[in-house]
Amino acid sequence: MAINMPTIDHRRFRTTLTIGALLFSGCTLGPDFAPPASPDVKSYLGKEEASQTLQNMALGKDILGLWWTLFRSPALTALIDRAIKHNPDLQAAQATLTQAKETAVAKEGSLFPALDAVASGTRQQISGAQFGNPAAGSSLFSIYNTSVNVSYTLDVFGAIQRQIEGLSAQADYQRFQLEGAFLTLAANIVTTVIQEAALREQITATEDIIAAQAQQLDVIKRQVALGGASTAAVLAQQSTLAQTRTTLPPLQQQLAQTRHRLSVLVGDTPNTAPAVQFTLADLHLPEQLPLSLPAKLVRQRPDVRAQEAVLHAASAQIGVVAASIFPDFTISANAGSIATEVGDLFVPGSFIWSTGANLLQPLFHGGEFLHKKRAAVAAYEQAGAQYRSTVLQAFQNVADTLSALDFDAAELKTQQAAEQAALDSLTLTQTQFDLGAVSYLALLTAERDHQQTRLGLIKAQATQLADTAALFQALGGGWWNRGNLATAIMKDHPKEKPAMPFFELLGIGN
Repeated sequence: MAINMPTIDHRRFRTTLTIGALLFSGCTLGPDFAPPASPDVKSYLGKEEASQTLQNMALGKDILGLWWTLFRSPALTALIDRAIKHNPDLQAAQATLTQAKETAVAKEGSLFPALDAVASGTRQQISGAQFGNPAAGSSLFSIYNTSVNVSYTLDVFGAIQRQIEGLSAQADYQRFQLEGAFLTLAANIVTTVIQEAALREQITATEDIIAAQAQQLDVIKRQVALGGASTAAVLAQQSTLAQTRTTLPPLQQQLAQTRHRLSVLVGDTPNTAPAVQFTLADLHLPEQLPLSLPAKLVRQRPDVRAQEAVLHAASAQIGVVAASIFPDFTISANAGSIATEVGDLFVPGSFIWSTGANLLQPLFHGGEFLHKKRAAVAAYEQAGAQYRSTVLQAFQNVADTLSALDFDAAELKTQQAAEQAALDSLTLTQTQFDLGAVSYLALLTAERDHQQTRLGLIKAQATQLADTAALFQALGGGWWNRGNLATAIMKDHPKEKPAMPFFELLGIGN
């Protein structure tokens, strides 16, 4: 799969630098970034996306921003809402995003003149020997100075603009890292809830099997007492019952660990388990699944957009290096007052001022700029390769999930058929038992077989639900169709309650 990306034409690069130097006017050197074109891919699997799955694939339909609501579980939605406000990983990603944004905005200040106020006072003694006249003795006096200084660096070749562009791209990267972190968190909560529901029902089915096998054992023991069965049958049934009982503690342990994981995901300690206990009946399989067009996938996946931002930052860095080869212009001015007494400041005759300009033109740095330019171009090419790899991985994720949903549908049909057959057998055996045609032991065996097929059906249902959530995650999670995530995270963290007192931040004690 070919992905069209901006390329660095070295001849054009040198020509741009020469023209910029000749014009000697405000310009921005280096390549202007353009997002890579979407891959020319028509489908994810090379065939019709929907085949034997029970869910309808709506190709081209947009994804809901709150995609987890399609499972129609208010308790699940409440858990994710809580996680948005309390999950520490999201809060850390949000803080990193704020840092990146503020850094980019701070750099924009370099485009404007810098204005500083300076005040100083000096007490000093000088000797006439300093002026070649030792006989003049020494003199003790004070000097007070106040001034306002202005300096302005002209961004003639766009170095500052490119630096701001690169920092803004880094802020975009952190934004999509935050979106990716939340998408992963939401998917993990959904799949953990599904796992809890499946484990709870597996435990119930296993307990029913154990009860049926225990009843079978009692029947066989009575048969032995009446001479209708051998001791070997009792031993065999005891072994079967013991083996089934060994499967129950691991399921109970997994359920406890799943509850702990769910608590931590929503930002609570493991001992604060969610009040709701989920079952598969609480979760509804979405009947229609929106499936983004392949051409739109690269604009919707947070990881792809984050890697695009890395590529953008690398492109901007080329411009920074390009501008560093050319002159750096700075103009400055200051005006103030100087006097030997504080009261004489600002009186007539104490006013002083100066203006100046500075030109710095690199001449010879031992090939430093040449190799910096090559390094910047190599960094851009590396980011481009990583971008292509991320795009390929994104398409693989979607293709794998679509294939899994197909196989899930096939397995679910098989398990439903097996469960129905076992239920029909149980119903028939119950009727025969009521008529006295079969023994109670045969009825217990039919009940046990039915519970065994229930286990398979439970696992198949849970797998299909989990893979449905995985599809929403693989398609990007619909972040573009909901409100600002950063605002939701910071809602319960107002600025008037900083994590650290201001003076402590400055390193000043009480």
